[in-house]
Amino acid sequence: MLKTEGIVLKEMRYKDTSKILSIYTKKHGKITAMARGAYRPKSQIIANTQPFSYNEYQLYKGKNFYYINQADIIDSFYSIREKIERVVYGQYMLELIEKSMEEGQENPKIFMLLLKGLKLLSGMDKDFLKFITAYELKFISFLGYRPLLDRCVLCGNKNVKNIRYSPKEGGIICYNCSSYDSSSIYLDDNLYRGINELLYIPLDRIHKVKLPDETIKKIHYIIVQHILYNIDRNKLNTLNFIKALEST
Repeated sequence: MLKTEGIVLKEMRYKDTSKILSIYTKKHGKITAMARGAYRPKSQIIANTQPFSYNEYQLYKGKNFYYINQADIIDSFYSIREKIERVVYGQYMLELIEKSMEEGQENPKIFMLLLKGLKLLSGMDKDFLKFITAYELKFISFLGYRPLLDRCVLCGNKNVKNIRYSPKEGGIICYNCSSYDSSSIYLDDNLYRGINELLYIPLDRIHKVKLPDETIKKIHYIIVQHILYNIDRNKLNTLNFIKALEST
C-alpha cells in the first residue's frame, strides 16, 4: 500500500465500468492504475479519474499495475475545460509527460512544473503560445536536455556570430561548425534573445517578456524539434491542435 499525490495524464475505458489511468505521481513518477467502477453513475471516484485531476491517492500494487484504493481530490482544474485553448495546451502538457517519461521514472522538478503550469493555465485567457514555449524550455531542461546557449555546442567558441540552432546537437552552433548540421536553423537577435528570456523567466512572469508573435512561433517550432529529437519521437498528436489554433 502506498500514498502519493498524482495528476491524471490519460484515461482508457476497461470493460464496462472501470478505467485504466496513466498517472504522474510525485513520489513514483508515471504509473498505470486501475480505477474499478469509475464509470458507474454513483461512483465516488469519477472526478478523481479525469485528465488534469490532481489527487492524493492510496494505491496498492497488483501484478500488472496499481489499483486505486482511495482518492481525495486536491484540485480538479475544472476551469481548464471551460476554454478550448486551455484544453488544447493542457492536453499537450500531459502528452509531453506521457510520451517522454518511462514508467516509474521519478522527477520531482517535472511534477512541480506540471502542477504550476496547470494552475497558471487554468486562469489564462491570452498569450498561450508564449506560455507553452516557456514551459517547453523548462520541461526539456528538467528532463536533462537544457539548450546550450552561451557557446557553440560543438567547438565551445563563446564569441559566436551568425548563430544557428541545432536541435540535434542541443544548442547553438557557430558559423564554422554549421556545416556539421545542414538542418540547423538561423537565429537572428530577436530569436536568440527570446529563447534566453523564455528559458530563464519564471512561468508566472512571462507577461513581462515582449516578443513579436512571429518570433514566438519560430521559437516554439525550434524547441519542439529539440524536444522531439531528445525524446525520440516523430510527432506529438496534440501539436496538430495547437497548430490549428494558432492558424485561426
